[in-house]
Amino acid sequence: MRADGKVPKGPGKGRGAMKNQKKVLLRDLAFLGAVVAITAVLLLMFPEKRAPVFSASKDYLVEMLLVMPAVMVLMGLFAVFVPDELIVRYLGKSSGLRGMLIAILIGAFPTGPLYVAFPIAASLLKKGARVASVVAFLSAWACIKIPQELVELQFLGLRFMAARLALTIVFVLAMGLLMERILGRELRDVPGVPEPGRP
Repeated sequence: MRADGKVPKGPGKGRGAMKNQKKVLLRDLAFLGAVVAITAVLLLMFPEKRAPVFSASKDYLVEMLLVMPAVMVLMGLFAVFVPDELIVRYLGKSSGLRGMLIAILIGAFPTGPLYVAFPIAASLLKKGARVASVVAFLSAWACIKIPQELVELQFLGLRFMAARLALTIVFVLAMGLLMERILGRELRDVPGVPEPGRP
């Protein structure tokens, strides 16, 4: 233990983390290269699709450049100001069905694009949330929105809205529990998510 009270990391852990980061980087580069190659082949086969493809790609790129910096700032605030104990208490492995319902409620309020939810979900996992709660959060972000429910109520009626919402929640809960059973309560093999008890 050092004088400041921190336990120094062993050399093996540092090398292991760097090797894992290199593997993740190589995997991401390989995936990007495969996407670029497939895109090039498709555009050569269908040259009339080039303009729509480039236009849609530009629109998505601009949207991400506008949205992601704000998301990164929010993630930094979330990491600093939301204590891990709070996440473990309300969304951790002992939170049960209540934790999943809280996760659904949290995911139902935002109205941003779905890709914004993934870094938030990764932060929840890092802070100790169980897999079922994170799946419920992502699913609620994707298909349960408070503004969407109000519009649905106006155009399709209370009965339709209530039936769809109830069935959606039931299947979101079932999917979260099933994925948790398949993956385990905590993800130990996801890049950037540490094992329990490790820094």
